[in-house]
Amino acid sequence: MCDNDTQKDVEAYLDRHPEMKRRDFNKLLTAAGLATLFPPMANAQSITGRDVEIETPDGVADCYFAYPSLGAHAAVLVWPDILALRPAFREMGKRLARSGYAVLTVNPFYRDARSPVVGRGASFGNPEIRNIVLPMARNLNEETHFTDARAFVSWLDAQPEVDTSKGIGTTGYCMGGPMVMRTVAAVPDRLAAGATFHGGGLATNQPNSPHLLIPQTRAAMLHCVAENDDESDPQAKETLRAAYAAANIPAEIEVYEDAMHGWCAIDSQVYHKAQAERAWSRLLNLFAENLA
Repeated sequence: MCDNDTQKDVEAYLDRHPEMKRRDFNKLLTAAGLATLFPPMANAQSITGRDVEIETPDGVADCYFAYPSLGAHAAVLVWPDILALRPAFREMGKRLARSGYAVLTVNPFYRDARSPVVGRGASFGNPEIRNIVLPMARNLNEETHFTDARAFVSWLDAQPEVDTSKGIGTTGYCMGGPMVMRTVAAVPDRLAAGATFHGGGLATNQPNSPHLLIPQTRAAMLHCVAENDDESDPQAKETLRAAYAAANIPAEIEVYEDAMHGWCAIDSQVYHKAQAERAWSRLLNLFAENLA
């Protein structure tokens, strides 16, 4: 999960990869520029997107909903990383919608601020940005994860663009990883698949560790692990594998070589296109097999 130690890993990684430092971050300043970071997509569906506000037990969450323009489709709930709902995650939500899903990308920090909570192109590497988002992240806990998950799933099931005969999927990045695992436990009868990308704190020795919820879930799972996250806690993946096996739940868990914490977010300092695309392909496979 994002913290100061993670940032030290990022800085060391960028020193080893000067080509990443030279990337044109002006592309991050427009939605069109962000979209060019994705490879061409075959059979993309025409989509519609709109800003929505969802009532929760703690207030009103500002979110972004993107979906194919025709018909009803399986829903996906997206939990962003620590920089929350912003242009990059809107584009990532649109991309998933073009693959045939009704995608709700949420602002997990709605209790403190509307999105975007940081400016366009902001980086966790900036101490001023960390001072904004870290306190917001600390205001969340397992209870807020559960209540938000139930509110968002209930909202999705009430939308005409959502086919409620199909299971729901959920994805989470960075701090969104534990949110995914608590979402599939919060509404196990609706959640059919979950995926985490460089998720932190998935298997700890604390009594509220997300992995302890696995026996209460039914969803097939995908965990794409950053190389430096695995180096700092190599036991986590083994704990997850054992827990899923004991619960007889299918789970794909893989450490992505040369991929640092944050590598899947298209506006990240360490965005690794090749490995991000491989993780994306595994996500589409997970959903194709389980959101029928």
